Amino acid sequence: MRLPDNRKYAPAVQRNREPILEILEQVLPSQGTILEISSGTGEHAVFFAPRLRPRIWQTSEPDVRSRESVVAWIKNSPTDNLYFPLDIDVSSTEWAVKSDRFLKLVPPINAIVNINMIHIAPWIACLGLIGGANLILPTGGILYLYGPYKQGQKHTTSSNEAFDISLRAQNPEWGVRNLEDVIAVASKENFNLLGIYNMPANNLSLVFQHQ
Repeated sequence: MRLPDNRKYAPAVQRNREPILEILEQVLPSQGTILEISSGTGEHAVFFAPRLRPRIWQTSEPDVRSRESVVAWIKNSPTDNLYFPLDIDVSSTEWAVKSDRFLKLVPPINAIVNINMIHIAPWIACLGLIGGANLILPTGGILYLYGPYKQGQKHTTSSNEAFDISLRAQNPEWGVRNLEDVIAVASKENFNLLGIYNMPANNLSLVFQHQ
């Protein structure tokens, strides 16, 4: 749904934002810049930023119309630690090194948050996200991923299986990913799994730390 001033509205945000915030408050560094990859509508950003002070929340979004929604949400609910979105496409790890824009962020990025992207994107986006995070994050930096996952190559619920089928019908390159595959990619990119948390609607929160 799109509101009159370009703001998009995603009903799932209302269900998951408080449980996600509870995890973020536990695992994020106490200060620094959090880079949100794929900010979507922007609703998560305007909810999290004022509640996670003094951290800076830097949004990003590759889709033009979604980026307009992020901007509209920020203008509707401004806060001094919430920044307008960067145009970042994580389909290649080049996103992390092709410009000096990250060096200009003060304080520097020490955490990356990604919510509900990996299953609604080609697998290469997952590879690029984690590979780029490896290049950007300092030792001890946090990578947070949220979404549905298969475990042992099997769906954990019938609803997740139906969701996976609907995603692949829209785009064969989309789909609910296997948890072990994502953890293996993260391990190759110098991330240690700190924890897995059960979340609303059969989703998981994955928390990794950069080594």
